[in-house]
Amino acid sequence: MNPKKSVLSRVGIGIGVAVVLAFTLFPAYWMISSAFDANASSGGRSFIPEEFTLDHFIFVFNEGGFGVFLRNSAIVALVTVLVSALVCLLAAVAVARFKFKFRTTILMLILVVQMVPLEALVIPLFLQVKSLGLLNSIIGLMIVYIALSLAFGIWMLRGFVAAVPVELEEAAYLDGASWWRMFRSVLLPLVMPGLVATSIFSFITAWNEFIFAMTMLGGATDQYTVAIGLKSFFGLHSNDWGSIMAASTIITIPVMIFFVIVQGRLASGMTAGAVKG
Repeated sequence: MNPKKSVLSRVGIGIGVAVVLAFTLFPAYWMISSAFDANASSGGRSFIPEEFTLDHFIFVFNEGGFGVFLRNSAIVALVTVLVSALVCLLAAVAVARFKFKFRTTILMLILVVQMVPLEALVIPLFLQVKSLGLLNSIIGLMIVYIALSLAFGIWMLRGFVAAVPVELEEAAYLDGASWWRMFRSVLLPLVMPGLVATSIFSFITAWNEFIFAMTMLGGATDQYTVAIGLKSFFGLHSNDWGSIMAASTIITIPVMIFFVIVQGRLASGMTAGAVKG
């Protein structure tokens, strides 16, 4: 290959990567810089803040009550992730490994549920939660989020379970392992990447979702999640951009922490649980 063409090709790729990164990272930079910009609320935001302040974060917690919203969202998100992960994994094992009546029908129904727009489910789920007497309660919201996570989680995990060779399970049985021991030591590590992926989906859905949270919680302000709490900084005629950006930065941090914690399992689960010869 011509050395000049090789250099130009690398330069072109570098420029392309830089442009993509700029478009991707600039919104995050603008959010964080505005959160620390002393002039953000007065409409004097600039690319590089002239004066830094923590007043927006202090206002968000002291006056905006964002600590309560964070607590509620943390409870809802963690319960949603744990329950949906357990149910999805057990259901995926059932539909991937066992033969039973209407198995294909159930799989098709799961696929159809994923095609239904979430907006079309607001009223039916609202009526169901109301009939259970769980409106204006984070318990009712948890049930809704778990239900929304199941279809995607079962369908994705089914593929991971089906991809695990049955011979690995049979080898564990021949070594004297019980079903629970085989499940814990062989199957679970191999499907861990899929479990992590579905957990990330469930966490982000429960943490960022707004429509269902606003519908199910209504006027119960002490039960609000961060998505609804963020709305309180938007006014009828003007917006408190400093507080909005500070609250948005606070909302983003737990998602990043959760992803950093679980992302290592995506790679380690690829090789864990294999039979050593």
